[in-house]
Amino acid sequence: MTRETWGTRIGFILAAVGSAVGLGNIWRFPWVAAEQGGSAFLVVYLLVVLAVGVPGLLGEFVIGRRSNRNPVGALRSLSGSKNWGRIGFFSVVASVALLSFYSVVGGWILRYFVESGAALLGGGAPYFSNPGEYFGAAAFGLDAVFFHVLFLALTAGIVLAGVRRGIEVGTTVMMPAVFVLLVALAVWASTRAGAAGGYEFFLRFDAATVRENFFQVLGPAAGQALFTLSLGAGTMITYASYLGEDRSLPADATTIAVLNTAVGVLAGLVVFPLLFSLGIDPASTGTGEGALFVGLAGAFSQLPGGIVIATAFFAVVTLAALSSSISMLEIPVSYLVDEHGMQRRNAVGLLSALVAVTGSVCALRPSVFGFVAGTLVDILLTAGLAVFLVFVGWVMGRDALGEFRAGSGTFARALADPWRVAVGVVIPLFLVFTLLTTFGVDARVGFWPTVALAAVVAAATILGARASRRLPRAN
Repeated sequence: MTRETWGTRIGFILAAVGSAVGLGNIWRFPWVAAEQGGSAFLVVYLLVVLAVGVPGLLGEFVIGRRSNRNPVGALRSLSGSKNWGRIGFFSVVASVALLSFYSVVGGWILRYFVESGAALLGGGAPYFSNPGEYFGAAAFGLDAVFFHVLFLALTAGIVLAGVRRGIEVGTTVMMPAVFVLLVALAVWASTRAGAAGGYEFFLRFDAATVRENFFQVLGPAAGQALFTLSLGAGTMITYASYLGEDRSLPADATTIAVLNTAVGVLAGLVVFPLLFSLGIDPASTGTGEGALFVGLAGAFSQLPGGIVIATAFFAVVTLAALSSSISMLEIPVSYLVDEHGMQRRNAVGLLSALVAVTGSVCALRPSVFGFVAGTLVDILLTAGLAVFLVFVGWVMGRDALGEFRAGSGTFARALADPWRVAVGVVIPLFLVFTLLTTFGVDARVGFWPTVALAAVVAAATILGARASRRLPRAN
């Protein structure tokens, strides 16, 4: 079976950006930023994107392009070890878990978009009168299951068409539309009286606040950065596996990170000025998964022509959600196609049925949804990226440097050795420390003991990776 490839470089970049630019930027980013203090969170988040996100993207790209396989086949073939193949299977499990909650949120977005569009034809949007009560009734239950399945069906239809005719064509249309609509909404929000308060909350740099809250927001900022960049679940390994050798991986990774971050900031430039212009404190909208719907629905209801603005906004979010969900489904699909020779249509059908069930559990049980969408996502992505980077630094070794340099310019090639040190030692140590802070270890034992424990765990992981190179090789 001939393996598909991307048709164009811009197609790959837009697909990768589409994977990154999704609900993490527009749905999750504003409410996490509001929970973590606005500008203080933004500063830490941008630092994590620069210092961890870009090198991490390159790490996954190197694995994918070198192997031309899904995460399971990639780790097994590059190491020659079946054990690494088993570790790679973690990506398949993680992607199913991610899509299980993601398609539920996608269903919420789809419902709001459909009802906003219907309201344009006559009548008012049903969520205008009491946004909090409406979202509470719509978020979980049989209606949520219906829209989750509908959103999943749209996702499956795109993935079923394949890499070039489905994913590449879809994201090439969707991503420019997302950028244009977001810019238009941000410009419009800037004209609202009182928008300055939103800009101050979101953009004002306060060094004292950052210092005082740095470690408090580090875990959420790292989780958000990895989630929005689609790192840690093998998405970028899978997408890079369809690449040719003539692409500069450093240039592509930087472009993707910049575009992804721009969308997150644009979303903030829409949400916060709009809320502040109407005298709505982001904290008063309720934090958590409903903040976007409750806060913005209340804001739209107070605006002249609010239903038109609401329809445009939820159209943006629907497109962004689909561009990410297709990447999540593509990971297990590529696994079944590559490793088990399954036809794409059968793989898509089987996995869609599985996620329809697991997602329905999330749609019916708020406690399960909250755990998967919050704690589980942060843990899975942080641990997954740490494992991938240790693999790049200590199992692939010099092969990783060769793949990094292939197709790169003079300046990028000069960064290869520092990059390997970063992905092999520095970033895994940081990610382990972040995991420990997520579990509250620093609050119990203190900062420096947590750093020491992180160093021990990271060292043990690195030693295990080095030892795996001496194990008998798989066929």
